[in-house]
Amino acid sequence: MGIKAALPRYELYLYSAVLAGALIWAGSWIFEASSDNVNRKAFKEGVKPGWHYFGRKMDVADFEWMMWFSTFRNHILFALTGHVIFAKIFTLLAPKHRPLIFAAYGGLAVLVTMGWTFMTLVVSHCVILYSIALVKKKWMCFAAGLGTLASIKLEPYNTWQETLVTGSFDLQDILFYGGCGFSIMRCMSFALENCDRKEGNYTFSDLLKYNFYLPFFFFGPIMTFDRFHAQANNTQLTRKEREMWNITTKALLHLGVILVVDVFFHYLYILTIPSDMKLVNKLSDWCLAGLAYSNLVYDWIKAAVMFGVINTTYVSLPPYEFLDLTSRHLTVWYVYDYIGESHDKIFKELLATVCTFAITTLWLGPCELVYIWSFFNCFGLNFELWVAKFFSIPPFSIMEGAMGEAMSRRIRGVFNAANFWAIVLYNVLSLNSLEFAKLVGRRIIFKGFPLSTLSVLLVTYCGVQLVKERERQQALLEDPDPVKPVDDGKEKAE
Repeated sequence: MGIKAALPRYELYLYSAVLAGALIWAGSWIFEASSDNVNRKAFKEGVKPGWHYFGRKMDVADFEWMMWFSTFRNHILFALTGHVIFAKIFTLLAPKHRPLIFAAYGGLAVLVTMGWTFMTLVVSHCVILYSIALVKKKWMCFAAGLGTLASIKLEPYNTWQETLVTGSFDLQDILFYGGCGFSIMRCMSFALENCDRKEGNYTFSDLLKYNFYLPFFFFGPIMTFDRFHAQANNTQLTRKEREMWNITTKALLHLGVILVVDVFFHYLYILTIPSDMKLVNKLSDWCLAGLAYSNLVYDWIKAAVMFGVINTTYVSLPPYEFLDLTSRHLTVWYVYDYIGESHDKIFKELLATVCTFAITTLWLGPCELVYIWSFFNCFGLNFELWVAKFFSIPPFSIMEGAMGEAMSRRIRGVFNAANFWAIVLYNVLSLNSLEFAKLVGRRIIFKGFPLSTLSVLLVTYCGVQLVKERERQQALLEDPDPVKPVDDGKEKAE
């Protein structure tokens, strides 16, 4: 289907109205459930006093969000501001030594935060994986990297290593597993890129510069070593036109989103309500659908904001190409894309997804919930390809070719709407709980059929078409004339 498959403007307005109305309606149900149950015992831990001029309590169930933008906000801002200041100073004074200074600042910040035993543990991981990298065998790099990753995820090795962290504070577990996990993944990237280097090896100091770059260290995102090395060692620093304006605009945008989300949490307790199954069982189908949908969208927004805040510190290394959020883990580059190649072959895609989610399961920590989440994600990616292949064979391909592009887009939108709700359900597993996901699926798909099921799919279909329209317009901006014109000489000859 081409990007010129435009729908009538009145139809898009209708989709917008239906989607807006449904979101307001579902939001009103969630608001009512939040207001009527604010003093429940089950809400004691997840709902705390909020901004005092609102006069309402606030949903604080997401520890990660509260850590970044409330509890430890000043500590994080202090560390990242120091990074930016150091970057600016040494960019002017000694641009050739910037990566070394970044690593020294990052290493000092890690040492002060976590102690010398944790620092020693991380450096020991670097030494082990650097030694394997010198052999230049990819399978050995993968085996060593995954083995090291397993040592911090599986008993009894993870408990032993965790005891090496001295002291006790609220972020200890998160910083330990985040720091060690991302460090190992970066070491794997370094080792795999070293295997591809034709002459010689990268140095151990190159690995340390990459690993201890502070904005990456504890929470990612992960940039592959080859991209980081090329950009960090670029001494020809030039700013794009209006780059500082764009950085400032994005920073203000992220600040605005943070404030909107915090206000939102004062009125809609979307994170705390799903944890109270007694209450959830009493809610309407619309309220359940709204909770499931809003949790997924919130998770996307959170990831975009957190990575966006980190991105604003990269003014020390212009120009930067930032990662797509789906590429947070290195398995996307080194496993999924490597094995799956163009992702249009059924067996290769199956092998790529199985390998990718096997590694992701190890990364997240093997348990029942992660197994279920990985299985359904793996199945979903393959099912999309199976459906596409099925409809690419006659007579379906002939039927689609005979109909207009707009009608083809409408029909595909129906399948996309069903697929989106599959994504919602198996991601709610990890965002909330298995019990909540099962309840939403049972109520929306089975007990609510046909009214709730078809209503939710209709609203989702409207949202899908609006997203596709935005993608179409963006594609036209990037390539206003995607169809190449016929050669004049050939046309005259015909």
